[in-house]
This record gives sequence, structure tokens and C-alpha cells, in this order.
Amino acid sequence: MASYKEIVTKAVVGKGKKSFKNNYTLETEHEPTTVLGCWVINHKFKGYKSGDQVGVDGSFDINIWYSYDNDSKTTVINKNIAYNDLFNVRLRESADLSDTDIIVRSLKQPTCSGVNIENGKTITFNIEKELGVEIVGETKVKIAIEDDEEPWDEIVDDVDEDTLKEIDEKVDENYI
Repeated sequence: MASYKEIVTKAVVGKGKKSFKNNYTLETEHEPTTVLGCWVINHKFKGYKSGDQVGVDGSFDINIWYSYDNDSKTTVINKNIAYNDLFNVRLRESADLSDTDIIVRSLKQPTCSGVNIENGKTITFNIEKELGVEIVGETKVKIAIEDDEEPWDEIVDDVDEDTLKEIDEKVDENYI
């Protein structure tokens, strides 16, 4: 007959992902002629609990390389962009959110998906990213404990006297 034990352990009690597409605007020093490149670096983020939701505070640096003065000169404009995103993460079980850890992963790093020169010295650009959130909390696992140890199985060799005699007859002692 089996008895049961409860093990208290940490496990993922909620998990979700969300994609974001945000539009931003930058003012340039010179009137741009052509945008030559756009890249995102230094993506940093941290998750926290915010009531029944999970919040993510993060930032990244955007670098836009553009030409001006009828494509005769170039420059790069840099800007740090901060963001705050909220998630409604569905819990897998009725977990207590008071003692949980929040793990945030960047499933798709922020990338620039489109850049346009607007009227004058304004550049607009789109940033796409995907974040994944896991809520790790305490949970209980119930397992069955066997009271009786299973008996050992006896291992019987398949070698009998006739087999041993046959092996002795086939061995050539003058082989080497």
C-alpha cells in the first residue's frame, strides 16, 4: 500500500509572451536627405509585480545614420529610449503572488522595422520586440511512497555444462 508525501518546491506558475510594435520620433540637427541605417543596441530590462499584473521596465539605445546636404555629408544620431510594459499573465494554478520571482526574457530583440523622413528635421521609426515572462512561485507536489521494498530478481546465467564443454573443445591453445 502506498502512502503520499507532499514536496514544496519552486516551479513556473505563470507564463506568457507579448509582441510590441512602437513608433518613435527623433528631431535631427540637420535636414536629412537619406536614412542610411538604423540599429538598436544595449537592450536592458527588469520585471516586477504590479498588483495582478507583471511590469517590465527597460531601455535600449537607437542609432540612426543619415545623410544630409544633398547626400554629401553623414552623421549618426543616438538616443536612449526607455519603456514600461504591462503583462496580464495567466496563472496555471491558484498561486500566491506575494512570494514569487519574475523572470523576463527577450524572445525577439528590439529591431528597427521601418524608418521614414518626415517633413523637415523629423525622422520616425518603428521598433518591434517580443518579451516573455515567467512567474516562479512555491507549489506543492504530491508523490506516492512505496512502503515495501520490491524483492530482488534472481539472475540466472544461460550457460549449462554442455555449453562450457563445447567452449573448451573449440579453444585452440596453439593460436599464437
